[in-house]
Order: sequence, then structure tokens, then C-alpha cells
Amino acid sequence: MKELSKINNPYSEGKVIDACSIFGAMDTSGKRFAGDGVIKAIANMHFRGNGLGGGFAIYGLYPEYREHYAFHIMYLSKEAKLEVESFLEQRFRVEVSEEVPTRHTPAIVNPPLVWRYFINVDAQKYDFKSDDDYVVDRVMEINTGIKDSFVFSSGKNMGVFKGVGYPEELAEYFCIEQYEGYLWTAHGRFPTNTPGWWGGAHPFNILDWTVIHNGEISSYGTNRRYLEGFGYHCTMQTDTEVVAYAIDLLIRRHNLPIEIAARILAPPFWDDIERRPVREQKLLRALRQVYGSLLLNGPFTVVIAHQGEMIGLTDRIRLRPLTVGTKGSMLYLSSEESAIRLVCPDLERAWIPMGGEPIVGSLERPLVPREVAIAGEPHPDVN
Repeated sequence: MKELSKINNPYSEGKVIDACSIFGAMDTSGKRFAGDGVIKAIANMHFRGNGLGGGFAIYGLYPEYREHYAFHIMYLSKEAKLEVESFLEQRFRVEVSEEVPTRHTPAIVNPPLVWRYFINVDAQKYDFKSDDDYVVDRVMEINTGIKDSFVFSSGKNMGVFKGVGYPEELAEYFCIEQYEGYLWTAHGRFPTNTPGWWGGAHPFNILDWTVIHNGEISSYGTNRRYLEGFGYHCTMQTDTEVVAYAIDLLIRRHNLPIEIAARILAPPFWDDIERRPVREQKLLRALRQVYGSLLLNGPFTVVIAHQGEMIGLTDRIRLRPLTVGTKGSMLYLSSEESAIRLVCPDLERAWIPMGGEPIVGSLERPLVPREVAIAGEPHPDVN
């Protein structure tokens, strides 16, 4: 395990009551917008965190490099940077290498060096099925094999900015007001069983998948062992990391729709399954048999994002809050309705989804109710 003492939880808290704040905003028309409202909304939930983690994911961030993988990498030493850059030069075509812009922020203490690289890859040269598979393996190789270095963002035309501090402090530090995107997610962390450190802040990322989470994944050990069988390695010392890898496995590698992936991560209870139509019972039983080790136990709300889509999902009995709001082409997901109304006071609709019900905002279809996927019926107009 890498040495984290330089940036671990400065308060030495072993366990604290979890709260966490999550917020997502997406313009389903694809129009890019600045993050002022997102910063304002997540700052409105300041009391839900304790300054041990904050972060943002932005999509549509790098249109000038939209065909390049954008690696954001944290370094704890100069030696790590030299080793990683040698690694990247040997295995990728590095088009741009630059430090991520930051500004002095009094609340941000002892930050690591954060660098970004825009790279290309020829997976066929290395006998891989796809560029994405090649990139995932190289990310795992850096995170497990090169000391004092962590790839925390690796997608195309998107980026993650995160660290130890309140989210509004991290926004100031990373100059977030300089960026625009059509989809933003933000997180304020209140660590429970895991350290508050720079790599362990949310969002968690692999390729263009990002996950922010409020709650506790008590099935982490089982989930982690299952994912390791597919080449994923959890190195960030936070339970949420398994969700990002599980989503990549289920949707990208196994080609499952999000509605089916939701039934794997947050399936109905067995007695509920027995009351479903026979066809639906067979599907749900098959999913439990094949993917039982990916079931997420414990209270959770997650917001999952990737290119063109933002998804909100809670545990089956909704032990952590999620509010949905819509106005025109805008979709909002938040821990609290007050944060949404702060930036959009004239919402057209606001509601709390059912437990285990995926709320999907897309550039193709703004919202998808949970009843659609399994029943196979046409999508009703939920607006």
C-alpha cells in the first residue's frame, strides 16, 4: 500500500457519523454552462461535510481535446512524476503535458502536485480489444505499481478535480470558475470508515465514468474481490471506488443498460421478486445468481455520470436522500431540495424517487422512469 501519511485525515478521526452532500446538474440539450450555480448549491450543504473531502466532475470540459484521454494525476513526490511520465511516454502518445491550474487558498493545506496529460493510444499495437481496455489496465498499473502517484481522472472531454477541503474551497483552489461543461457533479465528504485524503475524495473515476456517493457500502469486501477477478484494483481506500468499477464492468464491458445495472446494484428484495410477473421474476433471479457479488449493501445514494448521461440511484429502502428537479432541459439531482431551489427557484417539477429507481438524464432522452427497462414498455413522458 502506498504511503499516505502526508495527506491523510489531519484530524485523525477513525469514524464519524456520515452525511455527505451530493449535487448534479445537466443540460440535456448539451449546452455548456459555467459552474457558479453548482458551487453555490454544494456550498449550501456545507454542514453535511467536515472539510475532509470535496470535488467536482465536469463533462464537455475539453472540447479542443475531445478525442484525447485526459489523465489527471496526483503526485506526492518529484520522483513519482518522473517515473510516471517515463511510463506514459513509453505506452502512449502524449500530446500535452501541463500542471493543472491552481491558486493559493488558505484552507487547502499541503496539496499534492496535480498534473494533466492529453494522450492517445493505439491498443492494437499492444494486442488489446479496445483503447478503453488498454487505458483501464494502464491506470491500474500506475495506481498499484508506481509509488506516490494516483490517476484520479482518465476520461475523454471530461475531468475530475478533488481533494481535502470543503467543496467550495476546492473550487477556489482549482479555479473551477474558469471551466464550462454540460454536466456537472459535486460532492462534499464526511468520511465514515475510510480516511479523508486527496485520492479518497469524490468523485471516483475510471474512463469517463464518475461516481459520487452518500452513505456506506458495507459489501465493499465482497464487491472488491469480485471486481479484482476482472482486473480492477481498489487503491483509494474508500468504499465508493467499487461503484465506479462496477458500473464500468456492467455497462461498458458487459453492455447492460443502466436500468438492468440498477437491478444488480440495488435489486428488489426476494419477497418482492416473488410478487412480480413470471417473466420479470426470471430476469431478476438470473441477475442475482450471476451478479450477486455486486449487490451493494448498506445505505447509499449515488450519482453516476458519463458522456451524455447522468444517473441518480438510491438503495432499495432509500436510507439516504435524493431529490430530483427539472426545468426545461435542465435536470438536477441533490441531497436536498433546498440546494436545487437555490439555483433554480422556479422548478417545473421536484420529487423524491422510489428506492432503487434509477433517474436517468440523457442527451438522447431527458428522463427514464424505473418501470420501463424490465417491463419493456414504451417510455412514458414523465415530464
